[in-house]
Amino acid sequence: MTVMDHRQQELSDLHERLRRLDVEFDREMRARGFDPAQAENVALPAHLAALYAERDRIKADLEESEGKTDD
Repeated sequence: MTVMDHRQQELSDLHERLRRLDVEFDREMRARGFDPAQAENVALPAHLAALYAERDRIKADLEESEGKTDD
């Protein structure tokens, strides 16, 4: 596997992980009576706060990774 292929696989894995976290977060929010769109404006229970933080971390990792170039 080339470096470029490896990087593409890592990005693909991050996107898939983010998609799964988004689904889990939305499901958990709705199950607790929250509107997922209001996540930034409500005090979240610990489990939801952890999911939210993990989503933010992955989004930041993706932004950083996608902004890099292979010079």
